[in-house]
Amino acid sequence: MKAKTIVLTLAIVFVAASIYVVANPQLAAVKLHMGTWKLNESKSKVPAGAVKNNTVVYEASGDNIKVTVDGVDASGSAIHSEWTGKFDGKDYPVTGDPQADMRAYRRVNARTLTFTNKKGGKATVTGRVVVSRDGKSRTVTTTATDAQGKKITSTTVYDKQ
Repeated sequence: MKAKTIVLTLAIVFVAASIYVVANPQLAAVKLHMGTWKLNESKSKVPAGAVKNNTVVYEASGDNIKVTVDGVDASGSAIHSEWTGKFDGKDYPVTGDPQADMRAYRRVNARTLTFTNKKGGKATVTGRVVVSRDGKSRTVTTTATDAQGKKITSTTVYDKQ
């Protein structure tokens, strides 16, 4: 009788947890993206004049996600930006990024996010973040427009730390 009670209790807990995850699909995306990601320069293609993000950290901040980016700009000067929000496609403020004052992330599926950086309401950078199936790396493809109106596309690969 005791064994049946334990098995039934575990089954109920498992079903409740499954329902919670299904009802909150953002959890799957959040879990895969969370942590510290370091740029793998040998696998990345960053054109001259493009920003290079060396470290990206996703962490919980209450019921939001905080994304902290450290890297270098086109002149080699250090840059640091922070964004806190949800993966819901809505604009949230970003600080420390001279090319953006707002950023929106949208969850495509558990492994994929898209994002748009905006300055003064105008899109400045768009991108796609895809975490590998094994969760050990991610590829970020971005498209931006430089000061001369030329499109710059970069593909960066990050390893999870």
